[in-house]
Formats: sequence, structure tokens, C-alpha cells
Amino acid sequence: MLGQYIIQHLTETVKKRKEKMKQGHFEQHWLDEDGNPAGGVSTTRGATISWQNGPLGRVGTDERVEPNGAFVEDVVAMAKGRFEFYQEASDGKFACEENAECIKLLEQVEAICQARTRRRVEAGVEGTHKGN
Repeated sequence: MLGQYIIQHLTETVKKRKEKMKQGHFEQHWLDEDGNPAGGVSTTRGATISWQNGPLGRVGTDERVEPNGAFVEDVVAMAKGRFEFYQEASDGKFACEENAECIKLLEQVEAICQARTRRRVEAGVEGTHKGN
């Protein structure tokens, strides 16, 4: 799968670089009483993410329930935005091949997430805890 390739590629790219850039992070992901994803929190120095707790569903209309947390898609877009900033900052002073590759891979992640959403909408299960 493309998603597995992207993760493997990113892992290999990081391993090839001898520098350690990770600061460490903490993750806690929750399940509801039925064993479905129910939010959680991820944190590192300078960032804390409170994940969406439960499905957005529909409440008797075509309108979605108001989100109560972050979505993976938004965090991916934010990371991509940061790499784009690096490419453009100071008249491109910090632009490099690795940043461009990260942007490309994060765009692939965004496309995969969009395809998943389209598939779930077509199946009538988007915004629910119904299976894939």
C-alpha cells in the first residue's frame, strides 16, 4: 500500500540522517465503551493535540455535528505548511531537497486521506463508527 510505503520511506530517510531531531512525545488514545476510537491527546514540547472524540455523525439533518478536537488531516496539513514555510523563508535560504520530499510525501498522505473520505461518503458510513 502507498500509505505503508510513505511511512517506510520516511522512516528510512530519518534513519539515514545521523542527527537526532526528535524531542520525544507522549500519546494517549482512547476507546469508547464499544471499543471505537474516542479521542485522545498527543503532546510534545511546543504542541498539544486534543484529538476528535467520537464521530461527527449527522443529527437529523445533513449538517455535521460540531467537531470537538483535531483531525489527522489537519495536523498533516499543518506539518506540510511548515515545510513549505522553510522552502520559502528568507528568499529560499532554507530550501532543500529533503523539505521538498517531505512536502511531496505529505501531499500523498493528504490524497490518501481524501480518497478514504470519498469512499466512506459513497458507502454511507462517513461520520459514523460503522466499519470501512
